[in-house]
Amino acid sequence: MDQKYDLDELPENTGKRLTGDENSEKLIIIGSGPAGLTAAIYAARANLRPLLFEGFQDGGIPGGQLMITGLVENFPGFPDGVPGPQLMQNMREQAEKLGARMIMEDVAEVDMSTRPFTVISSSENKYTARVLIVATGATANRLPLESEKRLWGRGVSACAVCDGALPIFRNNPLAVIGGGDTAVEEAVHLTQFASKVYLIHRRDELRASQAMRARAESHPKIEILWNKVVDEFIGVNQLCGLKLRDTVTDGVSELTVSGAFEAIGHKPNTGFLKGQLETDSQGYIVTKPGSALTSIDGVFAAGDVQDPQYRQAITAAASGCQAALDAERFFM
Repeated sequence: MDQKYDLDELPENTGKRLTGDENSEKLIIIGSGPAGLTAAIYAARANLRPLLFEGFQDGGIPGGQLMITGLVENFPGFPDGVPGPQLMQNMREQAEKLGARMIMEDVAEVDMSTRPFTVISSSENKYTARVLIVATGATANRLPLESEKRLWGRGVSACAVCDGALPIFRNNPLAVIGGGDTAVEEAVHLTQFASKVYLIHRRDELRASQAMRARAESHPKIEILWNKVVDEFIGVNQLCGLKLRDTVTDGVSELTVSGAFEAIGHKPNTGFLKGQLETDSQGYIVTKPGSALTSIDGVFAAGDVQDPQYRQAITAAASGCQAALDAERFFM
């Protein structure tokens, strides 16, 4: 890192928009999922007086994907599980109690070409920041079906690791939609709980690696349905089946399942950055190994926006902690 700042030399923050001028902040955190809120908790305790943009519409609702997750059973400290929205509310209250300030707006644009960095909100308010933490997450790709929207969280999910062990799915037939490595991994994971797992793929060959294809094709609990796409999710208040269309014959069939998990990729929420940070081939922000450091000094990334592999609430929270600690060291 080529430049550091003394906290005592930085202007005080009021958290209020200054008429005809810019807000000047020590640290701005963009994103309010587990990564952003954990970063806010640590940064507030370090007296960095963070200002956090919660988001509003872009990339999902404030609080991230856990806001549409029913019961979270794999976050430490909750032996009986905790509703996703409650977990995020707890994190938000903790961050606020420690001194973090929240703005429920999207960030429309960031200029990282000069320091301090410039952040422009969706309402065109302008802020400057000595340090940025980007924690905007990644959005799961979803099927553009009205029935999917209606039954989302009622048997339809995008995370088998998060939801697959729930009681409503145990000992029942389940489906995974997709054909890549993630789809196969999710299908194999679900075999621990399901009576049978259907892997639904629109082509006649999986896109997954050879090793993963072999796992799927040889697993006694997995049946691959080739050349099939989902035309409709069946159910009123809870998923009970899928209407499938054959991509070769155009024939339609129905499949009885209690759960369907979409594994058709994720899109990191980085559009507002306009390519200023180094990303990988999938668009995820590249961080230096063992840290939250990005390709620009003073800019840190945390959570799913830089994690194409794990995408769990606990790993996002852990990387938020890393980002805040790295930001604190940046000022030393």
